[in-house]
Amino acid sequence: MAVRKIKSAAKYLAYFVLPPIVLFYAINLYAQGSEVKVVIPEPSTTALLATGFIGYMTRFARKHFREFKKIFDNIIAGIGVALAAPVILLVGIVIKVVSPGPVFYKQERVGRGGKLFYIYKLRTMRVDAEKYTGPMWAQENDPRLIRFGGLIRKTHLDELPQLFNVLRGEMSIVGPRPERPVFVEKLSKEIADYQKRIQVRPGITGLAQVWHRYDETIKDVRKKVKYDLLYIREMCLMVDLRILLRTVLVAALGKGAR
Repeated sequence: MAVRKIKSAAKYLAYFVLPPIVLFYAINLYAQGSEVKVVIPEPSTTALLATGFIGYMTRFARKHFREFKKIFDNIIAGIGVALAAPVILLVGIVIKVVSPGPVFYKQERVGRGGKLFYIYKLRTMRVDAEKYTGPMWAQENDPRLIRFGGLIRKTHLDELPQLFNVLRGEMSIVGPRPERPVFVEKLSKEIADYQKRIQVRPGITGLAQVWHRYDETIKDVRKKVKYDLLYIREMCLMVDLRILLRTVLVAALGKGAR
């Protein structure tokens, strides 16, 4: 931990503090050969100005990121739909061949501010999956899966139709995963701060999805909520990009899916 902090401090100095100082001294050297007199601040003053400027830019970026995020989401979703269309078509054909019923599956979820919407997925379970059990979480080796359903979920291909939810403004590319109303009501009573998850638009992927395993117990959900709240506090473009890159890795390795 100490080594990591030292490395972070060194990178900060290299990227944000030293360049302004070098620039000031370069100007000074240039000015020495001319009649223009340039007053160079003390290094401590330069560092203070640099850190203040970086701090201001960081606060400005975080403040306006939510406005930019919707544009970012639409761009990524638009590109994603174009690239995913052939995959969705191919997987849809497989689903239609191996299981009677619709290719797509919609389910009511809780969005930003508690607003309800329908999330879309490629169907990986029997049509009557919850007929006798009622609402329940997916399980490892779930007996309700159709043929190839486990593979489709493991590679997260069933989530691709949610790109349309993003284009409709109901979801974001990155954010806390949306939950079903029955579970939101139940978990809000058992887990402190659970309702804070719906302060932002839910996402196709999120910090909890790339760093935490699939929910199986209340303990898992508590940990997921901590990841979600951490994301909400720290959300910015770089965080979203890192989560997207991590998502590609997770999907390729088939982690976090049931």
